[in-house]
Amino acid sequence: MKLLKPLLLSAFLGASMGAFSTAALAETDEGRITFTPQVAIANTVAKIMEARHAIDNGADSDAAVALITEAIDLNKEINANDIVDSKRQRAATHLKKAKSAAKKSELQVAEEQLKEAEQKFKELPSFI
Repeated sequence: MKLLKPLLLSAFLGASMGAFSTAALAETDEGRITFTPQVAIANTVAKIMEARHAIDNGADSDAAVALITEAIDLNKEINANDIVDSKRQRAATHLKKAKSAAKKSELQVAEEQLKEAEQKFKELPSFI
């Protein structure tokens, strides 16, 4: 009996893991919008350009922070390969620096960081 109980339990666990695949269910999430890497990069660059344009036109720091935050959120959608992800993370540091500068009302510094981030994000499609 001591041998039979663990044997049956392990057989049951093995059968249940093989019969139910969570990876198959992950693809049926209809509430999530996914983008190709090129589209995600283009969306991020567009939002960065929008934030730069707002700063150039005299937007206040709260509006700049909101736009930069949207760019940060969009950059997380870029998912191509390990090289692109590494470069994306490096480019995202400029977005984070721009956000912290905008929070301190240092919009000139934020704009410089946004220019750097825009340049780095525009380089990403060559690594796909």
